[in-house]
Amino acid sequence: MPYRISQKEIESVLKLGAPERYEHFIKRVADWQEVWTLKSPSGFVLMGDDEGVEGAPFWPHSEYAALFATGSWADCVPSSISAEVFVGRWLPGMEKDGKKVIVFPTPQLKGSVREPAKVRDDLMQTMSQYE
Repeated sequence: MPYRISQKEIESVLKLGAPERYEHFIKRVADWQEVWTLKSPSGFVLMGDDEGVEGAPFWPHSEYAALFATGSWADCVPSSISAEVFVGRWLPGMEKDGKKVIVFPTPQLKGSVREPAKVRDDLMQTMSQYE
């Protein structure tokens, strides 16, 4: 069960710049040990940019992911991944497949595109502070 957030917090966080949302993502995932993405009936979603960079979007809470489930992704639902599985399986798999981590995209498509190894290192460092 994710932590509860208010509409005011959602609006506040969405107004932050991409670097600040990245920091928020890292802290929340480290604290709550959970990350969220979107899953369609055919599997987990991927996004791409105009340069052909492909990656998977992740958020620190189901409410943020749900905001993204519109348009061509209207059939998607937020899906949680434990931080342990995200760090141990997802990020190494994405790195092997040459995919990027798209951290906390907003409905306006503004997010931080990061290498899986960078996200892993930042999460591991922050999680170690919680132990």
